[in-house]
Amino acid sequence: MRILYPADIRFPLERANGLQTFETCRALAARGHTVTLLVRPDTTRPARDPWLFYGATRDTGLTISRLPPLPAFLRRGAYLAAALGRAVSVLPDIVLTRDLLLADMLLRLPVKLRPPLVYESHGYAPAMAAERHTAITGAATVSWRKILRLTARESRVWRGAAGYITLTRIHQQELEDRFGMRANSAVIPDGVRLEPGRTLQPPPAALPFTITYAGHLYPWKGVDVLLQALAELPQVQARIVGGQPGEADHVRLDGLARTLGVADRVTFTGWLPPASVTAELARAHLLILPNTPSHTSERYTSPLKLFEYLAAGRPIVASDLAALREVLRNEDTALLVEPGSATALAAAVRRLMGDPTLASGLATRAFDDAVYFGWETRAQRIDVVLEAAQAEA
Repeated sequence: MRILYPADIRFPLERANGLQTFETCRALAARGHTVTLLVRPDTTRPARDPWLFYGATRDTGLTISRLPPLPAFLRRGAYLAAALGRAVSVLPDIVLTRDLLLADMLLRLPVKLRPPLVYESHGYAPAMAAERHTAITGAATVSWRKILRLTARESRVWRGAAGYITLTRIHQQELEDRFGMRANSAVIPDGVRLEPGRTLQPPPAALPFTITYAGHLYPWKGVDVLLQALAELPQVQARIVGGQPGEADHVRLDGLARTLGVADRVTFTGWLPPASVTAELARAHLLILPNTPSHTSERYTSPLKLFEYLAAGRPIVASDLAALREVLRNEDTALLVEPGSATALAAAVRRLMGDPTLASGLATRAFDDAVYFGWETRAQRIDVVLEAAQAEA
């Protein structure tokens, strides 16, 4: 099958959506598909090789096509035009994208002039836009007019796409409640790269006891809560993997660490390449996923770090949120705690510090569960949606 995957991002990209896009396309190519990933150019000079950047073996089944550099004010329009042009001129067997506007524009074309569309949704756009100003530092409040436009767009894509993928069951249910049932809709969570012959490694013997978080530093990700919990854990150190020095969220969290008196026990590593993130997780005694309560956290989140945590074979403490409960089982593969509560988070850490048997059991079962979330498995499940979409064309 010839798949066009348009992703309006500079590439390669340090953020999780770049890695998720690359790994999804790579896994589909490994299944024998011919995949073209259409992206914007790298902004680093000289341009970086995506295969080296993501530490992956080249696959001739995946072609990464980067548009020429353009001024910022032209980028979005030019990208949409290029993606639509490629879709109708090349006529791939399927267009697979997570770009809502592009999906809507493609569906407005006559059926005979366009390939079937499979849309991968990472959240209900109106709800995410409405809480963006509280979820992301410095983000502006979205107008009600935009919310209405996004709602209409979501409805059209839900009803018109030949296939539809959500990351969580609760998100799929929300769409069904809003817009009605539809055929060829699947829940397919994100994934993780699993190395051949992987074995569970014992936790580090060296102290001090180290808890690690990997991911974005946005307020809704809950790193603030982690730092507040650290203030209740005087014998514990924390490593925060992600963000960059000078970014607003890094500055905010660094200031909070100083205010709480824990700055000498916190290390901010900044952004690290995927292989280095894996090494960071391996050196931890405990992995933390402290998302705060929000519509996005409750319904849409399927963070790559969650699956990386599983594969790392370390005990996990995570917020007790519906989306995370679709992957984690309390007292079995993780300890789930009250979202936003530093006291509950600290209590769970102390419990695992004092109960090595419990910690080992959680880590082992999490490590075993990771096998269900490899990128190869994810691609197999996407394939079912793609084949059904193509069959209906």
